[in-house]
Amino acid sequence: MTTTPLNGRALALLRAVAAGRAELGAGREPDLRIDGLLCSDQPTAHALTHAGLVRPVREVAPGHWVPAELTPAGAQALDDLNSAA
Repeated sequence: MTTTPLNGRALALLRAVAAGRAELGAGREPDLRIDGLLCSDQPTAHALTHAGLVRPVREVAPGHWVPAELTPAGAQALDDLNSAA
């Protein structure tokens, strides 16, 4: 879980994951695709997964892609940010 405030890019990525538009690539670092396109801010994508806000829906072999989902902490963070807006 993160204690660092989330910026606008992180919020946009969380919204895309919540909308079912995101996939994570299995491997050393969890790369993210949105609408089939590689996310241009991979450091933020990595930070969201390492912070426990985003995860794959199931484990897959390295080199494969799988839908992404919010963790309970990610859903709460998104709810908190939407409530504050």
